[in-house]
Amino acid sequence: MVKPLEGALYAAVGGISSAVLAANIVYPQIWRDLKVLGRAREPLKRTNKYLSAEPPVTTVDRFLHQVQLQPDKPFLLFEDEVYTYKDMDVMSNKVANFFRGEGYRCGDTVAMLIYNEPAFIWTFLGLAKLGVKMAFLNTNLRTKSLLHCFNVSEAKALIVGQGDDLLDAALEICSELHQRGVTIWLQGDKPPPHGFLPLDDNIKRASDQPIPYKLRATLTIDDTMCYIYTSGTTGLPKAGVFCWRNMIKASLMFAFAGLKSHEVLYVCLPLYHTSAIGLGFGSVIEQGATLALARKFSARRFWDDCRKHNAAMILYIGELSPNDRKHNVRLALGNGLGQDVWKEFQSRFGVREIMEFYGMTEGVTTYLNLTNTPGAVGLASPLFKVFTPNHFLKVDPETNEVIRDGSGRCIEVKRGEPGLLVAPITTESPFYGYKGKKEVSDKKILRNVFKEGDAYFNTGDLMKVDKDYYVYFVDRLGDTFRWKGENVATTEVSQAITEIEGVQEANVFGVKVPGHEGRAGMAAIVLHPGHRPNFQKWYAHLTSRLPTYARPLVLRLTKEMDITGTFKHKKTAFAKEGFDPCIVSDPMYLRDDSKKSFVPLDTDVFKKVALGSAKL
Repeated sequence: MVKPLEGALYAAVGGISSAVLAANIVYPQIWRDLKVLGRAREPLKRTNKYLSAEPPVTTVDRFLHQVQLQPDKPFLLFEDEVYTYKDMDVMSNKVANFFRGEGYRCGDTVAMLIYNEPAFIWTFLGLAKLGVKMAFLNTNLRTKSLLHCFNVSEAKALIVGQGDDLLDAALEICSELHQRGVTIWLQGDKPPPHGFLPLDDNIKRASDQPIPYKLRATLTIDDTMCYIYTSGTTGLPKAGVFCWRNMIKASLMFAFAGLKSHEVLYVCLPLYHTSAIGLGFGSVIEQGATLALARKFSARRFWDDCRKHNAAMILYIGELSPNDRKHNVRLALGNGLGQDVWKEFQSRFGVREIMEFYGMTEGVTTYLNLTNTPGAVGLASPLFKVFTPNHFLKVDPETNEVIRDGSGRCIEVKRGEPGLLVAPITTESPFYGYKGKKEVSDKKILRNVFKEGDAYFNTGDLMKVDKDYYVYFVDRLGDTFRWKGENVATTEVSQAITEIEGVQEANVFGVKVPGHEGRAGMAAIVLHPGHRPNFQKWYAHLTSRLPTYARPLVLRLTKEMDITGTFKHKKTAFAKEGFDPCIVSDPMYLRDDSKKSFVPLDTDVFKKVALGSAKL
């Protein structure tokens, strides 16, 4: 006879066994998810602690805490220069005290046009200590675009960093700025031209006394820290509102990666973008680590810099391609590393772990791949849907608009199908929008998605969830096109082309063809120096890698590619030029299926295509 206690024990064991069995059948990925959640628990706990504190804990507070803990520890390594936490605190105090004396107060805005250098960081920290908002101007912008970005920020002043190119850019718009009463400060030792004021000498003479907390005490977690500009591929750049909440979340990213306080993080991305300022600079402060900063990305110097600074982790965007494995880098974190090159990257460069993430400056959601799964950006499993309750919606490939059912509600795709990623806008995950006209922000909001009155952030990105709940980036909606009744993802095509020997870069886009619906695929290609195309081999490779409708119709061999500040290809200009030899001076080649090759595309061939006499 079984005693009651033993019976209860047997029943409990049986219940647990049944639950385990059920989990293995219905949701076998639960054990992986629990392991991932365990790794994420501490950073998530810290994030919630900072966000819920009264007053909130900001990156400035975390920096001052690290200064107290380790004042003499190297904070910034830049070329042959070393700055300790105390050095950066003193310099940022000088910046803050000077601008305070000039009448700048919490809530004012100052624009920064500065390359990657120590002055960017102490200027940022100094202004942040006052609660002054910053507009991070892209250093590649000129004239109309630069002036637009400054104007939309409503900044009272412009700080111009060192470098003749930056000075020239500022000189081009200085008359318009002066008409608005804007003060222009010039960093560096170079004598400022008429209309510019010297900044460095003033900073040197300023007090280095600590800045009273009360000067920024009114800041909330939802106040703007800075404006970070979008690439603006479809028009002038938009000023994304980057709040202190966003900065805190970004600053915990390398905590998930396990960055230790004694380690060095190497950053070669521009500080005017989210990845470098938030994930890079912010994470170093949060972890009390050391930042090795490069002026800009250089494939030739990449690993030399990593060795020089003994970097343990690197931050990347896109498929950076430095070329050796003699280094101590153990982890790379970033986004834009294609699935096809993931394993090659790891084996070639000896980086043990890659953490691909998904996110955007103005977005309200983030994914992070903590399992080292090639190509994935994170998980959308039942467990993680609790933390990221996003949805993937069906869209019309012709209009890029969401498809709604008879009752006007959006339709979710099935696992394995690409769908538009949308994220709920909530109090905990607000959408701050863009500085400027309200309608610009409204365009990013989808309403009445599943019920009346709901609101979701439209990422504009097609994503796919596989059978194991891994999330993969498929393409930007604007970068997909429809041809022969099928949807073509430019990322898939460009990856296939870059596998060809001798191809350095490939930029794929859709172009209009007279007499045909949709857009045909065209690829602008940059070859490695000294390489010549073998079009028969290229044709055979693309035939083996891509379905018929996705194989590019036209190839354009060009010498260089236009890219954004985050290394993304610009497609608009190429697509607008099309493949008319009277417009395009680069050599072009048309796919000829009868010859199983690509043939020169001259004016006669173009006429045949335009008149519909060429078989496509």
